[in-house]
Amino acid sequence: MKKVLITGHKGYIGQHLWKMIEQTRPDIELTGLDIASTHSREYHDINTTMKCETKFHTIIHLAALVRVGESVKKPAEYYVTNVFGTLGMLTQIKHHNFIFASTGAASNPDSPYAFSKRAAEDIVKEMAYDYTIFRFYNVIGTDGFSPTNPEGILLNLMKAKTEGFNLYGDDYNTKDGSCVREYVHVNDICSAIIKAIDEPAKSIENLAYGDTRTVKEIIDIYKKVNKVKFDVRVLPRRPGDLESCYLEKPSKYMVQRYSYEEMLKL
Repeated sequence: MKKVLITGHKGYIGQHLWKMIEQTRPDIELTGLDIASTHSREYHDINTTMKCETKFHTIIHLAALVRVGESVKKPAEYYVTNVFGTLGMLTQIKHHNFIFASTGAASNPDSPYAFSKRAAEDIVKEMAYDYTIFRFYNVIGTDGFSPTNPEGILLNLMKAKTEGFNLYGDDYNTKDGSCVREYVHVNDICSAIIKAIDEPAKSIENLAYGDTRTVKEIIDIYKKVNKVKFDVRVLPRRPGDLESCYLEKPSKYMVQRYSYEEMLKL
């Protein structure tokens, strides 16, 4: 039985990952660590000293602060949690394999969030024995659990029917003026993570399809497949947002199993 610790297991990706492992890997015993945990057998905050005697086969480190706009306003909090929190997981809990959730923005950092993830990547490469660093792009889709990032596009689309949708910038040098992004289904992300439990890459792997869309295109697809209408408010660009963030060549860990219509269908 492989003992696996998932940090941030009550988050959007964490809940999907926990469900998928329980359904497909009876050889894995799961433990969770999340700031939202209340169960006495679960751990809580990555920024506190850990007292854990268990040695895990794999730590899957998802826990982090992830809001780009917030990171511009509170950079110190992002460096403490995303850098030193990662260091604490590497040094305080015994493990063999370390899977780190990073971001595609770390390849060309332009915000405290991206810089903090880039710094944490370097620490993982220096300190971990077996490891895989996964750079996530924009994770969407749902298999029973709603997104949690207030700045994420899917959560804001889900609220748009009653609140409208804020489009931050329509004057970028792109085909329709809105940002260009990679969007990936959460279940494809989880499948790649599970593969890395058994097959660590000892490298950075980019989890995307090489299949981009603009924000305006995502809005149009969402409206069509869910048969909804809502207002789109164009606001000034957000500090820290990149004009384009995408991958030209997908990772060997990534298989595209969902169309954009399937990713955005509720």
